[in-house]
Amino acid sequence: MPVPAPIAEVWRGPIAESLHNGHIVVSDQSGIIEAWGDPEAIILPRSSAKMMQALPLVATGAAREFGLNSEHLALACASHQGAPLHANAVMAWLDHIGLSESDLRCGPEVSRDKELKLQMIRDGEHPNQCHNNCSGKHSGFLTLNKHVGSGSEYVEPDHPVQQMAKEMFESVTGMPSPGYGIDGCSAPNFGTSMAGMARAMAFFATAASRDDSLSRAAAQLTEAMIAHPMLVAGQGRACTLLMQAAKEPVALKTGAEGYFIAILPQRGIGVAVKCVDGATRGAECAIAAVLVRMGVLDADHPDVKRFLNPDIKNRAGLVTGQIRPAPSLMA
Repeated sequence: MPVPAPIAEVWRGPIAESLHNGHIVVSDQSGIIEAWGDPEAIILPRSSAKMMQALPLVATGAAREFGLNSEHLALACASHQGAPLHANAVMAWLDHIGLSESDLRCGPEVSRDKELKLQMIRDGEHPNQCHNNCSGKHSGFLTLNKHVGSGSEYVEPDHPVQQMAKEMFESVTGMPSPGYGIDGCSAPNFGTSMAGMARAMAFFATAASRDDSLSRAAAQLTEAMIAHPMLVAGQGRACTLLMQAAKEPVALKTGAEGYFIAILPQRGIGVAVKCVDGATRGAECAIAAVLVRMGVLDADHPDVKRFLNPDIKNRAGLVTGQIRPAPSLMA
């Protein structure tokens, strides 16, 4: 069995109350630079794989055919808030390619934007699929599907859209996928190893130095994420805030069940983090710690501290504890 390592601690007063274990791999194209836990642990990267699922959209020429810009590509990689900024952009994208909300297969989701959520409740409006945090990815799938001219059920694992995604996923991870699970948005999510995921992120980080179609696609997607951090996640989200706080260009992407990745183009390095108990707080703390360790983030920046060392408060607003990276991440 894979043996995880401590990655984040939860302290209440002088007592370490809880511990998050996980796997972390830092890699370049030559191999692993640093690792905690088991690099060969098999994982589902969940939404941290969205830029990989968007590769066929760009590599096949579908994005070019439909005149997509960097904002479209950032949305294709996004787990957005379903705020007006995001939902309106998705609706405009679908209209641009001659489709509508009903063509999506991601399912409706209540907006994660508190203001919009409450306003919709007051107005008696129901959320639709454009509010789904994965609607940008699915708009990319639909655009690719129009390009290849296949059937409407594009989320089926044997559909050409998903088969292309799997082929390119395996190419950049450098290994066959051992299987898949169905994601919250109904699309297949392909498994790989922690080392494979970090290797894939290093592929994205070095993509601008190569001139094949897959590398050009990876470079465009990375550049789009870095250029539009608000589209990738949204207000108050770790992906957005840490990208904005970084001292160099970095693409960051969270995934459900405690996953997180980083792409560092100036260094040619990729990072993959998995908190094995699925805790977002553990993954956010760990990715912030690794990037502070590397000098990409400043530990004293307020938007870094809110994930690296967030205070725990009780109902009265008193600070009762703190989340901290495991000491081995900061050594």
